[in-house]
Amino acid sequence: MFKQYKGGSYKVFSESDMKEIHEASVYLLENVGIQVHNKRAMQIFADNGATTDKENKIVKIPRGMLEDAVDSAPSKVVLCGREEKNDLVLEGTNVYLGTGGTALNTLDIDTGKKRPTEVRDVAGYAKMTDALDNVAFFLINCYAGDVSIEDEDVNRFFHSFANTSKHVMGGIYTMDGMMSVIEMAEEIAGGKEKLKDRPFVSFITLIMSPLKMENTYSDFLIEIAKRGLPVTTPAEPLAGATSPVTMAGTVTINNAESLAGLVLAQLVNKGTPTIYGSVASTINMQSGTYLAGCIESALINVGCAQMAQYYKVPIYGTGGMSDSKTVDAQAGYESANTAMIVALSGCNYIHDAFGIIEFCTTLSYEKMVIDNDSVGMALRAVEGVETNENTIARDVIAEVGPGGHFLDHKHTFENVRKEFYIPTHADRSQRSVWEAEGSKDSYTRANEEVKRILKEHKTLGFSEDMEKSLRSKFKNIK
Repeated sequence: MFKQYKGGSYKVFSESDMKEIHEASVYLLENVGIQVHNKRAMQIFADNGATTDKENKIVKIPRGMLEDAVDSAPSKVVLCGREEKNDLVLEGTNVYLGTGGTALNTLDIDTGKKRPTEVRDVAGYAKMTDALDNVAFFLINCYAGDVSIEDEDVNRFFHSFANTSKHVMGGIYTMDGMMSVIEMAEEIAGGKEKLKDRPFVSFITLIMSPLKMENTYSDFLIEIAKRGLPVTTPAEPLAGATSPVTMAGTVTINNAESLAGLVLAQLVNKGTPTIYGSVASTINMQSGTYLAGCIESALINVGCAQMAQYYKVPIYGTGGMSDSKTVDAQAGYESANTAMIVALSGCNYIHDAFGIIEFCTTLSYEKMVIDNDSVGMALRAVEGVETNENTIARDVIAEVGPGGHFLDHKHTFENVRKEFYIPTHADRSQRSVWEAEGSKDSYTRANEEVKRILKEHKTLGFSEDMEKSLRSKFKNIK
């Protein structure tokens, strides 16, 4: 099992605030409703007692239906890796951070220039995820521009499964593609029931803001729920554009939207492992464009994490992004600050925390290495300060006494690694040593580490027979 960290020390809402947001969300779902563009979803809601207006495509979800769905949704969702050491337990305030973004571009590791992402990058970023110790999961973070949309799903998921044994989550583009991915995962797992028992794959189905269920994503949600596979239902309101400019208002609409998706999943198949979700952010009021690295985005996601905790359901949230165009100081401070406070809130599954720049449109291999240290520091902050007889160390202090030192004391050796986060990338040497080693900056060292990982890191991969079988069955794999 992947190491668990317990968050929850940072909050933006009181208990009464959360109750007020809950009641506002209930009011919106009951009295305003949500626009549902999928006929099957409309019928499912109607058959279970929701008020439906088919002409205007409005579904009004009663309080009782919402409460029943929240009660039937599991409070604990286990997202498995292909190896048990990578299993994630989404529950309470457990915190994990991973990749995400579905970027269209990457910074090339040889030229440093931006280029379109390809299948090789899906494989490359999956391998980076496998190698870096603080990346808990691989949410497929790029779009393979060198295959057709009909072949996108199979290629993205195949090369993800092949290059990391950590949990793989992804969005999907076509129904045929999704069904092929599920079939592929079932074959790798050894059958439908084995995949359901140990789901090493999960899916994203977006709810649109404001208050809208789109046709295709609703179809995906229904089919995934039928099979009992893990699914997240995030909304992506943008404060000041598709949601109120106030952060509490954005949390409220996100709450109503994500809960609507959770209700549909539970109506299709009670007990479906459903993850409440937020990809909320803001717009730049000076230009009207999307922002990813702003602190307000993190505050909204903290609020959504608290609402998920209020309902006792797992949460998929966002943190660690940057709007910088390159891997520079701005990329560092935006990513570090947003990842830190969302992690401290106890958000369970924090995606987009590695490698993302330029409004979520561009990835950097080097930034993944740098973010691995940044996230390691955030997780150390989440862990907090353990206080007991051993850590207070009264008797050790008394034994060393005035004028002594603790460097060679047994207590230091026994506790240093669990007390201190030891970065794997940051340079903490003296200047003379740094200069003697070539005066390499953070980006240069990260580039060298990326090339080493891509060349040397060994992944679980597939047996020869399994790879042959998958490629024979899914001939569109590149």
